Amino acid sequence: MRNGLNFLMNRLKKKIESLSIKEILELITSCKDEYKLLMQNSKKKIAEIGARRIPDVSTDDNFVIMTHCHSSIVNAILLEAKRQGKDHFKVVATETQPRLQGRKTVRKLLDAGIEVIHVVDSAMRWVVNHYEVDLIIIGADSITSEGTIINKIGSRLLALVAHEEHVPFYVASPLLKYNPQTSFGILEKIEMRDPKEVWEDAPEGLTILNPAFETVSRRYIDGLITEAGIFASSHVHNYFAKLYPDML
Repeated sequence: MRNGLNFLMNRLKKKIESLSIKEILELITSCKDEYKLLMQNSKKKIAEIGARRIPDVSTDDNFVIMTHCHSSIVNAILLEAKRQGKDHFKVVATETQPRLQGRKTVRKLLDAGIEVIHVVDSAMRWVVNHYEVDLIIIGADSITSEGTIINKIGSRLLALVAHEEHVPFYVASPLLKYNPQTSFGILEKIEMRDPKEVWEDAPEGLTILNPAFETVSRRYIDGLITEAGIFASSHVHNYFAKLYPDML
């Protein structure tokens, strides 16, 4: 949404002095539709690129991919791989406390005929070790100019597990999730959500912390899977500027 507003405002600034009110409203509608198409096309491209990271044939016919929370982009990659006839892989999906978004991922993958293993968040390291996970892919809520990504709480823990166990760790995200303001020193804020999501009838006097997101440093990310290709997350600003100059 942030980049969508930049896209719209930059278009308006270039033409607003010569437009009538009616023409301004028409331009807003046109920009909205164009931006929606950009998002749809980027998702399709990412699915095609990301699916290539899933091999056609596995030596043990048991390629294991792990993900965290619910990402429509990650799901698109897995569904595209399935559509291509890659039937040998299975997915480990976390439950994602406290709102259990991981169950949405599980249902969508099961409906597509993909084998899924469901696991509690605190068992991340155990499952990576015991199920010999081959690849980890998560989504992103935001990307900074330094190549740090912000995603659902638990993402950094999974990245650290991947680093410890030498498992490739990828982040799949449209470049539209990049925040250009971070190149000027603006920091992304971590949202603290309602404590009642964690414990609705908690004892009086208890302090409950419910951070919704956390950062994952570029040092733990093997590659950013985007509509522009797969590259080190620290290069995100250059690719964004090249692909979407109207949003800077």
